[in-house]
Amino acid sequence: MQEIVLGDVSITRVVEYYGSVGMAPATFFPEAPEQAWREHGAWLEPDFVDPASDVCRSAIQTWLLRSEGRTILVDTGVGNDKERPYSPVWSRRHTDFLGELARAGVRPQDVDLVINTHLHVDHVGWNTRLEGRTWVPTFPNATYLMPLRDFDFWNPTNGHAPRLGRGNQNVFEDSVAPVYEAGQALLWDDGHTIDGNLRLDLAPGHTPGSSVLTLESGADRALFVGDLLHTPLQFVAPDTNSCFCEDPAEARATRRRLLGRASDTNSLVLPAHLGGSGGAEVVRDGDTFAIAAWAPFARI
Repeated sequence: MQEIVLGDVSITRVVEYYGSVGMAPATFFPEAPEQAWREHGAWLEPDFVDPASDVCRSAIQTWLLRSEGRTILVDTGVGNDKERPYSPVWSRRHTDFLGELARAGVRPQDVDLVINTHLHVDHVGWNTRLEGRTWVPTFPNATYLMPLRDFDFWNPTNGHAPRLGRGNQNVFEDSVAPVYEAGQALLWDDGHTIDGNLRLDLAPGHTPGSSVLTLESGADRALFVGDLLHTPLQFVAPDTNSCFCEDPAEARATRRRLLGRASDTNSLVLPAHLGGSGGAEVVRDGDTFAIAAWAPFARI
């Protein structure tokens, strides 16, 4: 099962890629002690870490929501044909993402809203597709919600020097600017209410404009947290950052705040990149958190 219903909102998991990201745990999460991977290896392997090759496994996936009559995509993955000289694992890919979306019952023209939780290479790729030699919006009838702070930060004309280095090279030009120039981007800041079930709020740290999408419908709750976590180890070790967090101290504080909120409100936490069951419910465990139950999606 790759679809669940929370209140009046359906959530479908659409997977573009699952497998190695070409990074060892010590590289991806340099703050995590090696002992932590050994201590929790029984449930991290093999869904999230391949012990044989010592590399992290991640999913590139889009959360497809249907809420109040609208079709909504949360993050758009890596995309096809994108030139990524400093992120070779994501360069010039050719996946059947649009076919996967079609099998979930959605054509590009059916999408009403695209939410980019932030503007990293692996969250905006299917914002656009190549038509001849021109990048055009993949979803012609959609409004794309982009955090203003990330739009400004990743715009190369503004001259910021990110921790990601050149890993986001070409991303603004081929996956963000064409949407903006087509008049389909809505740049938001602080917060944005989507409908009676969904709202966006800033969750900075990983990037300046990183955001969280909150679902509240009936008695059900969920948090779509983007890259707040890249591995479930961060549920139980919330002070562990990835190597890509722009503001490490703010990333830790935001992670603790949102995991605390998830625990207190019994919210399902759905990050962007978890393989396995895709997310989890968490509870407080002293000064940290514990996984109470995995999300009810089929394992990948």
